[in-house]
This record gives sequence, structure tokens and C-alpha cells, in this order.
Amino acid sequence: MGANAAMITVVEDLWRIPRPGPKNLLRAPRFNALSELCAAEYGIDKPVFALSTALRSLGLPCHLPEGKTHLALDPVVAAKALDEACRRKTSVRRHLCPLDLADDLPVMTFGRSRVAQFSAGELAALFDAPRIERTMPNEPLDARRLAQFQWLVVEEEIALDPQPEKRASPWLYMAMNRDFGEIDPHLGQFPPAVEAALFYLILAPWEDWSTMQEVDWRGFRLPWIHTVDEDLFIRPATPPSADSLTLEPWIVDDDGEEIELERATELPLSDDAKRGLALMTDQAWRVVETARATPLFETPIVHFLVRAFLSDGIDEVMAHMTAIEAAVGLEMDHKAFTAERQRLAEGQPMLGWIALLNDGAPEDQDIDPGILPTRAGVARHGERRLRRRRPPGLDPGQPALLQLGDDLVGDVVIKVGARAAFAGRVMLTGHRDDLRDGRRRPLLQPSTRHGKPVRTFTLRGRCGVSPLMGVCRQRQFQPGGRLSAEVLRAIPHQRGTTPQFMQASMIVA
Repeated sequence: MGANAAMITVVEDLWRIPRPGPKNLLRAPRFNALSELCAAEYGIDKPVFALSTALRSLGLPCHLPEGKTHLALDPVVAAKALDEACRRKTSVRRHLCPLDLADDLPVMTFGRSRVAQFSAGELAALFDAPRIERTMPNEPLDARRLAQFQWLVVEEEIALDPQPEKRASPWLYMAMNRDFGEIDPHLGQFPPAVEAALFYLILAPWEDWSTMQEVDWRGFRLPWIHTVDEDLFIRPATPPSADSLTLEPWIVDDDGEEIELERATELPLSDDAKRGLALMTDQAWRVVETARATPLFETPIVHFLVRAFLSDGIDEVMAHMTAIEAAVGLEMDHKAFTAERQRLAEGQPMLGWIALLNDGAPEDQDIDPGILPTRAGVARHGERRLRRRRPPGLDPGQPALLQLGDDLVGDVVIKVGARAAFAGRVMLTGHRDDLRDGRRRPLLQPSTRHGKPVRTFTLRGRCGVSPLMGVCRQRQFQPGGRLSAEVLRAIPHQRGTTPQFMQASMIVA
């Protein structure tokens, strides 16, 4: 079904308005005629701001500057596009993420995401450059310079509100009786779909592949994202500038004449990077997504890992520390141990891991419940309620938290090497200049207050060893943030099921 004759006629009348057009298009008779026709034809509220946005995206000739009228779509094509926009229920939202400082990475495709370097033409198509030029003719997209960088492209399908006005101007329909002081403690910097793809990428051991850790241990930076929405009623975002990314001078010789150009700055990676990134497949993505759907990740581990990757200095350190604590809990989560259970944990430490990894709840009632920290989530401030923390341990009526049924990846225990597993080693090494002076040292040094020594905790004591130190032997980490060899040997695994760097160097229960 396409636009009817009445719709095409009204759009053609609008296209005949001469430049520079009426002072207020929203009050023009021809605009009102189209708005009323849309309300009657599609059973929606009379669109005003939404229709104005759509007409600009379609290239209303009277709004284009002189010499740019060729950008306007044919009125029949514009009428069909407007008809489709009014009828559609979903829209594809595309997030374009520049991987600044990235080396020459292999093409990776996983889920609805891909990592690649695009030509100027391909990038212009991804950005929908013609629509940008019609909407913002004085701010063109510099696709040639942006094409020098690697890109992460994430697509998601979203449901649309049936009312175009609510899609174009959602702030006009904001509920005023809501709690404006509400704080979402785990609100991400980027949309959830982007942070999910970013979390998957940062599972790779970039700190091992980096050859310039004195500059940055990461393999890339993500300074911003640009979102393209196919919905005509949503105004396109201003195109980004290549100057916001890292470029360097590039001198080339042309028959004895030196010509100064520019190119994207790259932080070179070791040869192991390409072999490791070749394992970042769609199958590995599905394994990670399956793991994320389990109680393994019910605490905000992913949020703080991504936040640490996007931060610098002490913010990065604190986010990594919080991710570790979200994964393994705090010492206060395990205060409810009885002396008998502590003796059991010391005398038979492997019973805890057997209970955790076996198919079902522990049959022995004396199994130490301390292997599982409290998994209580963080409630929003605006909810005004307190969530009672359950005592640590396995509920006798519930299966073990890491239980995966036969229908999940061939009954293989999924072990995801989260970024926090590397965080202890990276932070102890002190890769940033503000955390090292040529030798390893703790983050917080002994200090004095009013002439008296003050005992402060060190980063090694906080992250080099499990926060649960002294509570349960089988949950202690060795310095560097890794499990002991005894514990790792007790964890069943199958080779070839997941990339090597995704094997669990830390089990987050």
C-alpha cells in the first residue's frame, strides 16, 4: 500500500511553494492541509512538529538554500516515504562508533554489530548523508576524513509510538508527576546495545596485545557515538567532525616534492591480536549473551567494566574495583558463617566448587554457602524502598547459580573472562603515568594526619587478593587477580568451545 492520490496532490502543492517560503511554515494553509489529511488518513493526532521534521528530511524545496534545490526528493517519492513513516511500527536505529587509535583490525561480525573500516561512500550511506545534507545543508558530512578510522556499527530495532508527535518531541509529553530526583545508579554512558557490543569487545586481552602501554593499554578509544534513526519524524543528529578524533601529520614524497597529508593515529598491537580477534565470532557472541542471561551477571558487573574502559585515572581504577566487588562480593556479605561451616570450608574446600558447578542444588546440607556472595541488586533512589539483603549461601530449594541446562551450548559450563579478571593485574602494574613512577606501588600511600601516621589501604590489598580474603579459602584469588592453580584444575572445561581469552580466569558467581 502506497500513498493515495490525495496525499500525492497535497505534497506536490507544498513542493511548489517558492523560496524562501512562508515565515511560519506551521501556519501555512498547504502545510495545515497535509497535517489534517495525515490525521484523518492514519487515525493519529494532528502532526505539526513531526511533519515539519519529516518535510525537511525529504527536502522541502522552499527550505533549501539557493543552489541546493537538487537535493529535494521527487514529490511522489516524498509522499510514499511520508505514508510509510506514518504506518510503520518499528524503526532501525544505527549507532556509529569510531574506534579512535585502533590498529588495523580484522573485520568482525557478531549479533547485529560489526567492526570494519569503510570507504567514504559506504560511510556516507551508513550516516544517510543525503538526509543530513537536506536537513542541515550548511553542515555536510566529511566522509572522506572519517573513513580513515575503524568503526563499530551497532543496529537495533525499536518499537515506535503510534503518535508521530511523541516521537518527534517526546519532552512535550513528559509526565510531570514523576520523581525528578530519581537517580539510576547504573545508567550507562551509551545506549545498552552499544555497551553490550563494547563489553564483548573488551573481553579480549588488549593489555596483553598493546605494544605501547606507556601511552594506553587499550586497543582503541570510543570518544562518542553518532545515532542514525530511520524514522522520518526524528530529527537527524548533527554530523560529527573528524577533528574530534586523533589524526597525525603524514609526509609523502611526490617526485621529490614533500606533501603534508594526515592520517588516523594508530596504537600498534602485537601479532597475537589478529589471531585472537579472529575468534570474536557470532558463535562466541551467543555464548557471552547466554552467560549474561544467567544469575552470573545479575549484579552490575558489565556496567562497571564498560565504565572502567571509558574512564581514565582514578575513575578507571575505582570502576574496576567496583566491578570486582560486584562479581565476588564484599567481606560483609559473608559475616553469617558459623564456626562449623568455616571448618568445613577449610577441611573440604572443593565441595564448594562441586556444588557451584554441578547440575543441581547441593545434596549435602553441610556444604559451605559462603562460596556465593549476596547477589542483591541496587534499587533506584526514586523507588523509596529498602531491599533486604539475604544471608549469603545457597537456598536449599534453588539450583546452583552457575547451573546451565543441556540445551545451552552442549552442557558446557560457560566461563567468561571478564575484564575485571585482568583489572587486578593491570592496576597493580600501574599502566598509567599517574599511578607509577617506574616501579610498582600501591594506589594509596601511608600518610600522616596532624603529625600522626594514618593507616590507609593499598590497591594490592584491595584488588590483588579477593575482597573475601580470610572467609573462604576456595574463593581467594592469587596476587594478580587470578584463581589458584588448584581451583582452576577443578573447573571442568572443554577446549575449542570458547576463545582462549574468554575462559574464566575469574568465576563470577
